[in-house]
Amino acid sequence: MSFLSKIFRSSSSAPSAPSLRESYDQRGQTYRASYPSNYSHQQQQQSYYGQGTSGGGYSYGYSGLPPGTSPDIIRSFEMVDRDRSGFIDENELQKALSSGYQRFDIRTVRLLMFLFRNPHDPRRIGPKEFAALWTCIGQWRGIYERYDKDKNGKIDLFELRDALYSIGLATPSSVLQVLISKYDDGSGRMIELDFDSFVECGVILKGLTEKFKEKDESYTGTASFNYDEFMAMAIPFLASYN
Repeated sequence: MSFLSKIFRSSSSAPSAPSLRESYDQRGQTYRASYPSNYSHQQQQQSYYGQGTSGGGYSYGYSGLPPGTSPDIIRSFEMVDRDRSGFIDENELQKALSSGYQRFDIRTVRLLMFLFRNPHDPRRIGPKEFAALWTCIGQWRGIYERYDKDKNGKIDLFELRDALYSIGLATPSSVLQVLISKYDDGSGRMIELDFDSFVECGVILKGLTEKFKEKDESYTGTASFNYDEFMAMAIPFLASYN
């Protein structure tokens, strides 16, 4: 089995999480990811990249919020949208995430801004993108807590491997070692990731996989790129990671 085929291999029992739109099985076939019973219909329609369900029923005067958006998400957006412009920048998003979860590094925030970018204003996101982003972060949080087996508030290499495998990313340990080496503090202790770093690693791997799949139309685990296409795909993730 090739390295890329291993990356696309998926688990049959993915938790409520940022699931791949389609997953590869060992024979190169595709299937639609199944959702557990507690995964709402609204979440199923919510795209990983922020292309939420359109429609009316907006709350609190903000256009673009999907109907039924959680009041907690609305409050979090209102808290940082001080000028009531209906848009927030990276610093305001960092404040919202840090208030709702834990402190998020600006590097992770910029990566999220890229993934959930507003097509009309790449430097700010609106309520629609914010709602999709917030829901996705909540799903990553569920994975993080599930695979923090020793409940020490950190994810080690093996827990990270298992967590990613659960959403269809069978990433070799050698690749994960390279990815998490950025978080080595030089103490000689085993590298462990807090939630912020876990999200950063997860969205890089998942985002690059999704971008690769756009070119792998036959679902073979191989794709052809020209130089410009490759750089356009990889640079946004590398710029955030470095």
